[in-house]
Amino acid sequence: MENGRREISDIIHNSSAPTFENTIEALEKSGKQLGRLSAIFFNLNSAETSDEIQRIAREVSPLLTAYSNDIWLNEQLFEKVKSVYEQKSALTLRPDQEKLLTDTYKAFVRRGALLSNTEKEIYRALTTELAQLSLEFGENLLAETNDYKLHVTDQKDLSGLPDAVVEAAAMLAKSENKEGWMFSLHAPSMIPFMKFADNRALREEIFRASSSRGNRGNDRDNNHIVLRQVELRLQIARLLGFNSYADYVLEERMAQSAQKVNQFLDQLFVKSFPFAQKDVEEVAAFAKKEGLEGSLQRWDFAYYSEKLKNSLFDLNEELVKPYFELQRITDGVFDLTHKLWGLTYKLNTDIPVYHPDVQAYEVFDKDGSFLSVLYMDFHPRKSKQGGAWMTSFRDQYRENGNDVRPHISIVCNFTEPTPTRPSLLTYNEVTTYLHEFGHALHGMLSNVTYESQSGTSVFRDFVELPSQIMENWAREKEWLQQVAFHYETGEPIPGELIDKIIDAGNFQSGYFTVRQLSFGFNDMAWHSVTEPVTTKPVDFEKNAMARTELFPEVDGSCMSTAFGHIFDGGYAAGYYGYKWAEVLDADAYSLFRQNGIFDKATADRFRETILSKGGTKHPMELYVDFRGSEPSIDPLLERSGLK
Repeated sequence: MENGRREISDIIHNSSAPTFENTIEALEKSGKQLGRLSAIFFNLNSAETSDEIQRIAREVSPLLTAYSNDIWLNEQLFEKVKSVYEQKSALTLRPDQEKLLTDTYKAFVRRGALLSNTEKEIYRALTTELAQLSLEFGENLLAETNDYKLHVTDQKDLSGLPDAVVEAAAMLAKSENKEGWMFSLHAPSMIPFMKFADNRALREEIFRASSSRGNRGNDRDNNHIVLRQVELRLQIARLLGFNSYADYVLEERMAQSAQKVNQFLDQLFVKSFPFAQKDVEEVAAFAKKEGLEGSLQRWDFAYYSEKLKNSLFDLNEELVKPYFELQRITDGVFDLTHKLWGLTYKLNTDIPVYHPDVQAYEVFDKDGSFLSVLYMDFHPRKSKQGGAWMTSFRDQYRENGNDVRPHISIVCNFTEPTPTRPSLLTYNEVTTYLHEFGHALHGMLSNVTYESQSGTSVFRDFVELPSQIMENWAREKEWLQQVAFHYETGEPIPGELIDKIIDAGNFQSGYFTVRQLSFGFNDMAWHSVTEPVTTKPVDFEKNAMARTELFPEVDGSCMSTAFGHIFDGGYAAGYYGYKWAEVLDADAYSLFRQNGIFDKATADRFRETILSKGGTKHPMELYVDFRGSEPSIDPLLERSGLK
């Protein structure tokens, strides 16, 4: 931070008239050492944390917030930026430089540069507290996830569970020095339990444990953090001249306004809700035939849904998993990117990694030139947050004639190997892998000058396009035949099994669409408030998601207190972006369907117009450069079976 402040001071005290080079570019290049160190540190805090790392994060967070505010709220610095911005029409700048200038000026304004001195002090206090609360929320959620274990000692309670799931549970129990079997709230343990365990009471127990995280009234309760974060965000938005935090956020998104987001969510909701109701009614009727007494509950849905899928398509997860061995899928994803863009990968054990599970690859372009380091971290552990994400330790940029290449990381929580089986993925995990790899490609194929415009440094509702378009190949028979081989026999996946996977692709898509829309409605409700929320989070979210509700209420459940995307991520007033980007990806992928799913010309065009461009142009301009027109919602409705 001292070095960064010195660099800022040099800009401020430069006696020459402010220019693009000595002000905007100099500001862009300042704080690189801090940025690099911060990226490494906070990535570790997510993927390989410890009590010490968490302590340091709490200690350094207010210092970093103060450092950032010292830049954005510095009047002398802003005057220099403003001076260059006001000359914009007279300057001879490239489009990416013009955008950098505009974005820099707007960033100062959006971070309080036009506030009075008194207001600036208020802004400092609000942003510092908000950063601290975000850290605290994430720590509480991780602790709540790690603390719960379902300990099973009676073998009959394992009824219905596949052998691989039982073996993994035995491994977990052994690691905790316990007899029997253990199940956790981490996805590779909990999800198969909810799908396959015949013991309804235990399904209910693990569901309640998961759905009440952060809402138990203990020292890790997140209720007060949610309410305070929402209040702080509202105060920040009001201070900066916006009615709500959603209005503030969406000014810098493709969607542009809360009204447009809500219209978009409503449009999808109207199309999908009748399908969702039908999906749940079908499962309820099937469950009744299977002997379920009383109403279908949330902890029943995955269990009977899986059985219904099996009866309709003769397909279940365990039939498919033996063909999706992790290393084979990795090779298949590598091969897909080789077919499309000529990329090659070389495992390099000399590159230091932060955990023995992590593998580091060197990635090379079709001409043999070095593109990126790629870190792959696949399995859950206590020191890792749940979910899956892509991140970077260093982004790509150019400086002094050198193309500085990125260090990209993919972090997942996939099914672990056991003593008798390699890591075998579910079909959903295969699509997750492709999704995160799409983000990684966005980072690795970046070809820009300025680091702040590199890779995934784009609007939040555009960043999911490169990730979600990659998922489409998991729906293609031609690709699945090339990657899916039985882990024991080496036999390719039977064609009829692929047909079943594809046929079942839209199984209950209405339900899953509405489920995701409910998260978007909840997010938008929290961030569209114009007064502080005084009701309990559980009551607030119940009202926000009421029209999407398909099941009886469960006492103690609260989604918001575990909604890390918006309270410990970057998706506040932005969760709708997943669905927004699905419209983009379905429309964009229709060009691959038209020209061939391995068509190099289409792939090159996607790389040149989107993957390599980062944030150098407005996302809609980039999209139109690729597709030739703005996106239509029809390909998504068609792909999802919702037309």
